[in-house]
Amino acid sequence: MNMIRETIGPKSGVQTHATITTKTGETNPAWEEPVYFLEWHEILALEPLDALTRERFGKAIISYLRYCRDSHERASIAGAKRYLEAGRKLGQLDRDALHWFFVAYRRRREADLQPRPRPVLVQPPTPMPIPPGTPSWEADLIRKIRLKGFLWNTEQIYRSWMNRFAAKVVPATPDETGPTEVRDFLSDLAVRQQVAASTQRQALNALVFYFREVVQRDLGDLGEYRRARRGPRIPVVLSRAEIDRLFAQLQSTWLLMAQLQYGSGLRITELVELRVQSLDLDRHRLLIFGGKGNKDRATVLAKQLVPKLRDHLDRLRGLFANDRKSNALAVWLPRGLERKFPAAGTQWQWQWLFPMAEWSQDRQTGIIRRHHVLDGTFQRVIKEATERAGIDKRVTPHVLRHSFATHMLESGVDIRTVQDLLGHANVETTQIYTHVMACPGIGAPSPLDH
Repeated sequence: MNMIRETIGPKSGVQTHATITTKTGETNPAWEEPVYFLEWHEILALEPLDALTRERFGKAIISYLRYCRDSHERASIAGAKRYLEAGRKLGQLDRDALHWFFVAYRRRREADLQPRPRPVLVQPPTPMPIPPGTPSWEADLIRKIRLKGFLWNTEQIYRSWMNRFAAKVVPATPDETGPTEVRDFLSDLAVRQQVAASTQRQALNALVFYFREVVQRDLGDLGEYRRARRGPRIPVVLSRAEIDRLFAQLQSTWLLMAQLQYGSGLRITELVELRVQSLDLDRHRLLIFGGKGNKDRATVLAKQLVPKLRDHLDRLRGLFANDRKSNALAVWLPRGLERKFPAAGTQWQWQWLFPMAEWSQDRQTGIIRRHHVLDGTFQRVIKEATERAGIDKRVTPHVLRHSFATHMLESGVDIRTVQDLLGHANVETTQIYTHVMACPGIGAPSPLDH
């Protein structure tokens, strides 16, 4: 990082306006304008690119900036064009990297020039209004969910299940139905759609909530309906060698996220929703606030990640300073905290540990502000890295949590300790990992080994 900062120092600064691809002989005075883009490396680290492309882009950009420094030339679009035309060993990758470099600068410059509204500190943001044309039964459901203070994801899940139920009972509406229609719907999920037991239970929870809280009618004993089978499930676990191969295919922030999830046993939502204050670097602890079941817990933090996390925080401080300079709106906070501490979202300790590179619209309130990395993006990164590593398993980010638990048990850690670190309510949930340990049971050898 010091080498990179020295390379892009004020004497060889960087900025940009447009693409580098131009017609031969075409000139534009604006292309000779020197540009200053000191934070390019931080923005590149947050781009949704695969690790290999990001690494190559970084090397190509650094090569160009070193050329500018050695030739005592300011970085500019015209200078980059001359650099590409004169370079014998430069190819399409270098052109793409500098193209990204100048386009990213242009986006940043345009964002800085746009007037930003001041943060709303007195009145917390309100949820998105109920869309016009929403059926009355669904509007009542939305109001009741928000009155109960449920999470946004819970609202979306309950609405999705109730819409599927409503489509099933047409021409009637959900408020005109009862236990018979509910039994038929749940049985259809198990028999025709063959959903998992957990999926059927999720649908049942949504239906029970609607009838009990919205319609004010208790479904009572639903009697006999076909229940989805819940068979034994063995989690997918990577060996330590496979973990190393997977990490070798990741770079920068994505590598840090994967190492943190594996090293601390986090769920993917817990990982992406980490904030600066979640880190207890001196005591090698990671604090999880509002985890599954809205529970707080502490888990281990690998010592080898402490220097990486300190460097990561240094990069985030630059992004945080830019947001404050641009008068960016506060990051999202739970509604109670937003009311009690309206300015907390603009404070350093509440910032996301893994923020997105650009601002985005809050799905709940419609406000434009900086959000954390989306779990779907991280899932895609892990999937691509798994394919490059040649691992013949169905690997998702949650597999890193499974691997954490299994490797801890294999190392001799007490199962109760692992239960606390994972945040399991029952030890029975943790015991499933004993079935995938390297030496399950008492370690009896296979007869083939004799």
